[in-house]
Amino acid sequence: MAALDSDPEPLDFATLKAISGATDGNLGSHLVTLEKAGLISISKEIIGRRTRTWVALTASGRLAFREHVAFLEEIIQTSQKAQEIET
Repeated sequence: MAALDSDPEPLDFATLKAISGATDGNLGSHLVTLEKAGLISISKEIIGRRTRTWVALTASGRLAFREHVAFLEEIIQTSQKAQEIET
């Protein structure tokens, strides 16, 4: 999701695989789950004899990802404040 959020253009499967370090099956499984949830869209393009899979965040996916990041930032800030109080 972070890789997709960092680029407004769709990313191809091979790029996402390289970024994530996931196997084909693992990445494919995660992408299907995210697509079913409406967080990403998947399209396929035939180039010669090969099919290229493109993945893009949907508007709701981008919003959900950014809200999740904001939530994680709040957790970090709260933890840092608690550590400052303890010291």
